[in-house]
This record gives sequence, C-alpha cells and structure tokens, in this order.
Amino acid sequence: MQREHRLRRRNDFRRVFRAGSSTANRQFVVYSLRRLDDGPVRIGVSVSRKVGKAVTRNRVKRLVKEVLRQKIESLPEGTDLVIIARAPAATMNYHQVKSSLRHVMSKGKLLKQNEEKKR
Repeated sequence: MQREHRLRRRNDFRRVFRAGSSTANRQFVVYSLRRLDDGPVRIGVSVSRKVGKAVTRNRVKRLVKEVLRQKIESLPEGTDLVIIARAPAATMNYHQVKSSLRHVMSKGKLLKQNEEKKR
C-alpha cells in the first residue's frame, strides 16, 4: 500500500476507535471515520496474537493489504479505516479474504455504488 494510504500513528487509531463506527462479520471488524479534509483514504490493519504466531499474523496482514490495495479506488475519499482480523482469518486464502472484506465493506456502506453492483 502506498504511503499516503497508510494509517500509522497511535492517536489516529485511537480517534477511529473512539469516534468511528464499526461493522463486523466472522473474520473482520472494520472501523470507519470520516475526516474533515478530503484527502485519500487511509487504512490501518491490526492482527492480534489471538490470530496466531508471527508468521500467521504477517500473512493475514499481507493478504488484507493486497485486497485493499486493489480496491483503493472504490473506497470513499477522506475516510480513515481500521481493519481488525479475527481468528478465523488465519485459515483463509486470498479469495476468501477478498470475499469477506467485500462483504463487511458493503455491509458498512463503505464501497462506492458502482463497486457494489459489480458483485
């Protein structure tokens, strides 16, 4: 993911958790918060130790980031997103992660209209 699309600072994560809204399914929780500026969407990914050991957690993060990198144009501008992976995400392959993230994003109305119709 490109630098301008990354959410990295602890205060940014905290702001999204406190003031944002959440949507979840069995594999992922997505917190979203609209910013005042109209900059690019910023995304943070969090995978806890409950998901697995370091190799498993890093694999899940790579899969999530790759799926989001390809969908970055269909996400709303000026939004901060935090994606939290749950334990079932550890056994998923790329296509399952893509499907699950599409589901939770459309459930939270985070995809632009033309992307929802492509399903």
